[in-house]
Amino acid sequence: MIKNIILASRSEIRKKILEENNIKCEIIPSNIDEDSIKESLLKEKATPEIISKNLAELKANKVSQKKNGELVLGADSVIDLNGEIVSKPSNREEALKILQRLNGKKHHLISSVCISRNGLMMWNHTDKASLTMKQMTNEELKSYLSKIKDETLYAYNVYQIEGAGRFLFSKIEGDENTIMGLPVEQIKEYLNTLK
Repeated sequence: MIKNIILASRSEIRKKILEENNIKCEIIPSNIDEDSIKESLLKEKATPEIISKNLAELKANKVSQKKNGELVLGADSVIDLNGEIVSKPSNREEALKILQRLNGKKHHLISSVCISRNGLMMWNHTDKASLTMKQMTNEELKSYLSKIKDETLYAYNVYQIEGAGRFLFSKIEGDENTIMGLPVEQIKEYLNTLK
């Protein structure tokens, strides 16, 4: 199996998942304008899956154009609430509004990954998990948010399934690595096919 890859993301949790699975990675963020790409895709009535796949591919392709011959992994995750994308918060007020929208409801977390070389996609995969949030009071939601550091809150969406966020949910269906943003088993399976 190939043991080295470039990760086109600043995500510490994605880096940690790769390293825990014996895949060394160099981090080179793609710095694509995710919001304008999402906006454009939404105008075209793209599904959350298509948006997630497109963003993962764009990230991988952009970085792999600069790193000739290297394998580059792009990844993207979106929250799908009844077909509508819930974006990352940019402040604590937005984070609270997102939790209020998810409160007591089932939503899907979609994670897409793409491996590119020389600016072209070689492989991609999308996985979906379902999460049902408990019905909580505003005070409980605010209390949860007060325990989350800014850099964690803005980097990993609104909840940390690997940490304090687990208690927000009454039911979690799907792969935990997918929920954290990287379906690593499928990545390993693909890397195993490469020489």
